[in-house]
Amino acid sequence: MTRTITQAELRNGSAGVMDALEAGDNFIITRNGNPVGELRPIRVQRNVATSDLKERLARFAGAGDAASERAEIDAAFGEDRLDD
Repeated sequence: MTRTITQAELRNGSAGVMDALEAGDNFIITRNGNPVGELRPIRVQRNVATSDLKERLARFAGAGDAASERAEIDAAFGEDRLDD
């Protein structure tokens, strides 16, 4: 939800604005009736263990290890020959 508030509302009600930001609200800040800025929550980045990331990537790619992928490619298209 995007709310429009004045500079004075931001200054005098900053605790409430911070609570609303934590809840996911966005704000347009105005000065003398003109929009001058935007406040929105940041996206929290999670730390992911390397093993979890590798597992997710493998599932996404539907892949196994490099050797099994190479064997599958060779079976489908034939082996590479470097002397051609």
